[in-house]
Amino acid sequence: MTIPAGPALIADLAPTGTLRASVNLGNPVLAQGTPEAPSGITVDLAREIGARLGVPVELLCFDAARKSFEAMADGRADLCFLAVDPAREKEVAFTAPYVVIEGVYAVPRDSALTSVEDVDAPGVRIGVKQGSAYDLFLSRSLAHATVVRGEEGVDTFLAEGLEAGAGIRQPMTAYVRANPDVRLIEGRFMEIRQAVGTTVTRAPETVAFLRAVVEELKANGFVADSLRRAGQETSLLAPPA
Repeated sequence: MTIPAGPALIADLAPTGTLRASVNLGNPVLAQGTPEAPSGITVDLAREIGARLGVPVELLCFDAARKSFEAMADGRADLCFLAVDPAREKEVAFTAPYVVIEGVYAVPRDSALTSVEDVDAPGVRIGVKQGSAYDLFLSRSLAHATVVRGEEGVDTFLAEGLEAGAGIRQPMTAYVRANPDVRLIEGRFMEIRQAVGTTVTRAPETVAFLRAVVEELKANGFVADSLRRAGQETSLLAPPA
């Protein structure tokens, strides 16, 4: 069933007459390509929502989640595609997640760390991508280990000789395959729930529209088809809200 969007809703969500969507090319599960020619599930979602509104879509591409978030917070974007996190919910009204990905640790192959629990220990330094969902989560939840922020978590982990690096399972798995001196720790330290967001200042009807559209696109195969086209696993599809 197509969710209708009336004039008031369109004016609220796309006040410039164009739906401006911030896209994080730094997460290869969600977006691929270049700023000039982006692709992936977030791009497909932005274009579909724009089609529902009957307005053109402008894709604002960034290389990190924090920059995508800042574009939303600064009023440069109308939509964002970010992981749900309490720190972001102060400014972003989220839908339910459309995909769920995992945060995992990489360590040197000869490391004594063998479990997720082992990593949260005194003296353990973890490289993270600044402002990422796992930076926010680990900064809030670690009791003993220390977060070290950089442009890319795994690069910081290697460059500074840290005890661990944190990241998203898919790119971390590819990295470990290419670097035999590094291994992944079994299991995940968090679930990363990727959702569509807009500012909390939007009307309740606008947020309800976005939430309904996301649920429809999960149910009718749109999200799974988009993941498949992007070469991503359809098992990433989030369950119904």
